[in-house]
Amino acid sequence: MMIIEFAGADFEAAGKSIAALTSRWGYQLEPAPIAKPANDPDTKSVDPVAVTSLIVSIPSAMLAVADIADRIHKRRRAGELIERARQLQAEQTAVRLVREDRSVDLANLTPDQLLDLIADEPSAT
Repeated sequence: MMIIEFAGADFEAAGKSIAALTSRWGYQLEPAPIAKPANDPDTKSVDPVAVTSLIVSIPSAMLAVADIADRIHKRRRAGELIERARQLQAEQTAVRLVREDRSVDLANLTPDQLLDLIADEPSAT
């Protein structure tokens, strides 16, 4: 699964915007499990970004590439997803691809970079 996190003032609308885009491709967003912060009595503050975020998962097959013709088709989808992330960024909502080792801002990627990141995921094939 490809995990996408939305954070910002209108993260719910951002999630709906991406859901509308992926549903046109035949894929539905699903809420992803969120790691709950530990209940440490010494912790006095809460990270507002962690509270105001939505994490969803999209099947990796949406952008996983099998051959060159498929890559051309999926590159268009990746471009649409990145463009939507850029629009949401202009509206003060961050859209990040969450990976095991790091989080990547979708708005700063090219379609080829996104496809390569998805190809690197073990569950993408």
